[in-house]
Amino acid sequence: MNIDISQLSEAELATALKAKRKQKAADVIAYNDLVNETIPGLFLLLKEYSEKGTELKAKIYSSIKSLLELKHKIYGVKTEQQSHTFSTDNETITIGYNVNSGYDDTVYIGVAKVKEFINSQIEDEKTAKLVNQINRLLRPDKKGNFRPERILELKQMANEYNDFNFIEGVEIIEKSYKPTRSSWYIRATYKNGVGIEVNLPLSISTAPFPVDFDLSFLLPNVTQDEGNLLK
Repeated sequence: MNIDISQLSEAELATALKAKRKQKAADVIAYNDLVNETIPGLFLLLKEYSEKGTELKAKIYSSIKSLLELKHKIYGVKTEQQSHTFSTDNETITIGYNVNSGYDDTVYIGVAKVKEFINSQIEDEKTAKLVNQINRLLRPDKKGNFRPERILELKQMANEYNDFNFIEGVEIIEKSYKPTRSSWYIRATYKNGVGIEVNLPLSISTAPFPVDFDLSFLLPNVTQDEGNLLK
């Protein structure tokens, strides 16, 4: 019911505002109660998903460990690999670990020595190209780390030029390399009905929503049909 506040007395207006505040306070309490009732159940589902994922990951790694041991026994050689892939006609599973490139502080001493070589080479257009090439190889990635494959290229160049500072600098950079394992992963793919390889989503973030699940409630000015297309 709409109220024309212009027709209310001061006392009536104060009473109406008090009632409105009381109703809002009650709504806030009801909302908080609903959050407290809903979230624990949802969190429990996610916790169960996480625990099952941990158990499943251990089971898959243990099973593939047995396959690897048999493979090494049959072929008589054990390889040092970051990943191992096993495939049937239609399914593929890969396990392995990611490595983050990292260097200790002595890397900057090595870089400084290489820079000394660079500064001694700035003479003409030809050496300017050399300097640009070395600077490109010394350029760190977005995380501030040097890329190992570029250091290998740098080592080849140092051996070609046979300059003491250049060679020593690259050796210091190489010795400062301290890679670390960042995560152990499982990847799986399968071939669909037309033989195209498709990734099997194993992360809850990459798992698709059910068909016709409406996501429009999360985005402003999006219709239900458009929301269905976002999956």
